Amino acid sequence: MLNLIFVFAIIISFVFYFYFKTKQFRSPLPIAKNWYKSKANIGLGSLILSFALNQAYLFPGLFTFIIVAILVALGILVVIENIKKARHYGQFVEEEFRINQ
Repeated sequence: MLNLIFVFAIIISFVFYFYFKTKQFRSPLPIAKNWYKSKANIGLGSLILSFALNQAYLFPGLFTFIIVAILVALGILVVIENIKKARHYGQFVEEEFRINQ
């Protein structure tokens, strides 16, 4: 059951990443492009985190836990850093849309 939850989280994270990456490529506005990039990277960080936790659940072993610890730390750092960036760019996105309409 826990494996299914991790797989569901991996799929949702990938869809989140793919959706915002597509929005990033299609946006002509530079601040909006950076905002979408930050949101896509939040999805990527959560994908790394979900994948690592799934591997720890499926293959319990010392070597696996070492790799999982590295991936969890990386995933958390990516998510936190890009949440900060998304908040920063989010302040200016609405103004940029309004100016360029």
